[in-house]
Amino acid sequence: MRVLLSTIGSRGDVQPVVALALQLRALGQEVRLCVPPDFREWIEGSGIPVTPIGPEVRAFAVASRPATPPAPPTPEQMRQLMDATVATQFDTIGAAADGCNIIVATTAIQIATRSVAEMRGIPYVFAAYSPNVLPSRHHAPPVLTTQGQTPTAAAADVGELWARNADSFNNTFGAALNAHRVSRSLEPVNDVRTHMFTDHPWLAADPTLAPWPEPSEPAVFQTGAWMLPDERPLSEEIEAFLEAGDPPIYFGFGSTRAPHGVTDVIVRTARALRRRAIVSRGWADLSLDNEPCCLAIGEVNVQALFPRVAAVVHHGGAGTTTAAARAGVPQVVAPQMYDQFYWAQRIEQLGIGSAHPPGAMTTDSLTTSLSRVLQPDVTARARAIAADVRLDGALVAARRVIALGSIDQ
Repeated sequence: MRVLLSTIGSRGDVQPVVALALQLRALGQEVRLCVPPDFREWIEGSGIPVTPIGPEVRAFAVASRPATPPAPPTPEQMRQLMDATVATQFDTIGAAADGCNIIVATTAIQIATRSVAEMRGIPYVFAAYSPNVLPSRHHAPPVLTTQGQTPTAAAADVGELWARNADSFNNTFGAALNAHRVSRSLEPVNDVRTHMFTDHPWLAADPTLAPWPEPSEPAVFQTGAWMLPDERPLSEEIEAFLEAGDPPIYFGFGSTRAPHGVTDVIVRTARALRRRAIVSRGWADLSLDNEPCCLAIGEVNVQALFPRVAAVVHHGGAGTTTAAARAGVPQVVAPQMYDQFYWAQRIEQLGIGSAHPPGAMTTDSLTTSLSRVLQPDVTARARAIAADVRLDGALVAARRVIALGSIDQ
């Protein structure tokens, strides 16, 4: 059986599908990926073929905000942009799906993927990495914001927010999607979001950290998080730094734009707490100048590093949150956008860390947040929760994919 796994996004969106791909291959299946070109060399190094889609995403993820925001696109410009986006998906994902028996898509901009599956008469699955991506009366939809303001909603407003969310999908993508569907002899759809998510989506998140809030509702299948095993040793430089003193604090913001002036804040916070720091350069390419108490590092095996640090400060991506929780280390989550606010709230609710308050990160705010999570009770709680974080999510998903893809064979 041949499986196509498709996603559009940053490293945090791609790494889980790589984990699923490797698990499927271990179970004897043929797998190919359709992902942004940034990740082609890395994935093909594991022997998995890649069809690149769209432009490289790194430049968009870390681009500086202009002093004067550009004028919003006109309705005609927006129509042309959406049509081009959907057309690219139909062509690229369509080509990648040749000879495949099933397609699994993640991230909520896979507008054409289900249509590609329909044209080929093969099963299609949508998987979300966070519960709040999927509609529920128990939570509001994620908000695309980079202003540091936590999106909240009273219970009575949740239904209205989800209705607006559906309208946004329809208004943004409906015309382009249906034009391409009709041109391919497919029926138009009147609800883009439900069409894309399906009536039975999957949730690729750990049930202890991020349970589906309606367990009696069988529509959502929760697999557990798709964690990519990593056996790489730590570098000699990192080992020497770890051995030279007490466990440091890890700071990293992954594939997202780092908060302005964050390196100065990190250094001052480490000094205030009399702690050492390890700073991940990330896509923002953070750097430190002659700070003996701090070490800047590149790509690293966090599964090996996190158990040896005192706390993890990060942006709230699903993968980093889960990896830190699995390591049993307290967290400070400084969310910037989308599902990161959900993860910040969950870490706070579970008592294994702290959500950084809304607004710019300062030495005082970060010192206060870290002082809270470095307490013995939080560390003990983090270690206790770690034992409940599952590692078999990709295996559960792979077996389900094989079962679905084998139905029509």
